[in-house]
Amino acid sequence: MTSYFVFGTFLVLGAIIIGVLMATHSGKIAPKIRRIPALDSIEEAVGRATEMGRPVHYSPGYGEITTSTAPQTFASFDVLRYVVTLTARYNTQLIVTCKSPQSFPIIQELVRETYLAAGKPDMFHEDTVRFISEAQFAWAAGVLGIFNREKVAANIMLGYFMAESLLFAEGGAQVGAIQVAGTGNLAQTAFFVAACDYTLIGEELYAGGAYLSNDPGKVGNLAGQDVVKFLTIAFIVLGTVLATFESNWLLELTAK
Repeated sequence: MTSYFVFGTFLVLGAIIIGVLMATHSGKIAPKIRRIPALDSIEEAVGRATEMGRPVHYSPGYGEITTSTAPQTFASFDVLRYVVTLTARYNTQLIVTCKSPQSFPIIQELVRETYLAAGKPDMFHEDTVRFISEAQFAWAAGVLGIFNREKVAANIMLGYFMAESLLFAEGGAQVGAIQVAGTGNLAQTAFFVAACDYTLIGEELYAGGAYLSNDPGKVGNLAGQDVVKFLTIAFIVLGTVLATFESNWLLELTAK
């Protein structure tokens, strides 16, 4: 595949995403996101914590903001903003634990600004967002300690997770917390499914911000990506069929 074909494909797919995004903004189309029970359950989890008078714990996971795990981390930030809004509405204590020192100030500011926008600036405290450790299992041990000391009633874990996933899920279950989890790391998804009440599967994590906010920009971007995915699948199917009948014109096209 030559650079000309790659560049042309990039332009076409980019134009499709921008076109769908603009059409959504203008109201010409209204994409619908299918129901995602795990995201719907977040309000239930916060409500349960409120009724019990116990805190909500949120973790954006193991990921960084400067590596390949960044998309999952930023997707988690979108959901965190929604969780902060709910805790402000119900006057529920929130604890956010963080492993990444790069993410820590961003999360702090996100939580502070969201409480301010909700008219509850006094709900933000210096220990609302807690940096534990960069070391994976030191971070995990610190979070488990918070579970047991604070007796969290809701544990929401969305982002990139690794071996600590089952530790967190089991720790949350031991203190009786309702648990909502999701990660793009499919190797860890099975642990969340086994130990949590609700689980986001695969790319549902990336749809979280659009689903919860219903923001036209985010919904349009998501819809544009779906169109690109359908075209990619169609291209693969077409190539498979042509190869079956020993036709090389598609291969020749991509080689130009």
